[in-house]
Amino acid sequence: MNIEEQIRDCEICVKQIKQYDPDPFYVNHFFKEFINSVSNTYDGIFEEANRDFGLFISEKISLEKFHEKAIKKNDQNAIKFFQWFLQKYEYEHGNPYPNFIKKICQCKIKSERIPEIKIMIRASDRYEDDINQQIKVSLSNEKLRSKEELDIEVKRQLPVFLEIINHKRNEKNEPKVGKNQINVSTFLDIENHKDIEIAYAAEIYIPVMKRLVEESRRKIKELTIWK
Repeated sequence: MNIEEQIRDCEICVKQIKQYDPDPFYVNHFFKEFINSVSNTYDGIFEEANRDFGLFISEKISLEKFHEKAIKKNDQNAIKFFQWFLQKYEYEHGNPYPNFIKKICQCKIKSERIPEIKIMIRASDRYEDDINQQIKVSLSNEKLRSKEELDIEVKRQLPVFLEIINHKRNEKNEPKVGKNQINVSTFLDIENHKDIEIAYAAEIYIPVMKRLVEESRRKIKELTIWK
């Protein structure tokens, strides 16, 4: 498996999510593809580790199979890499957005589904305690029926949204939000992560994944250079 190709696929999926946002059908499709490529990237790390440590795992690689074979062969360096990776992975997923992607990956492995997507409005310029407001629109085969219908519903709910968000911002002396300073995007909830914007979470996850790949390769080299 070519890790660089998987990362490029992730980057392409982010562009496609942004292109089709906020249509839940297409966002759902490309976000699933994004999650698949994320999982493939991490499998690719252990394919490279399997080769470099000489574990000779012939079936489809996974973190668990790598660990099992390392223990079976009593390869202490491979075991050290496995333990290092777990610690590094948890560290990189300590912040809310990377942790959200981690939870989605786990959910998809278990059920092949991701939680239901919501369409919400938010301020274009984000502040920490800003609210988002869900927009309920009719769908046809899980797709938006028309942009015009969505625009009508956004305009209907916009006054309440602006009143609430500007009240909160006024209390903190933050800039007021105008009617032309909002975005309509797709969001997800999973476990304790609420109202997470899909495109934003996916985009900022790519540097996390690249960093894990680069540091994993350095660690493998460090542990195999004297083998």
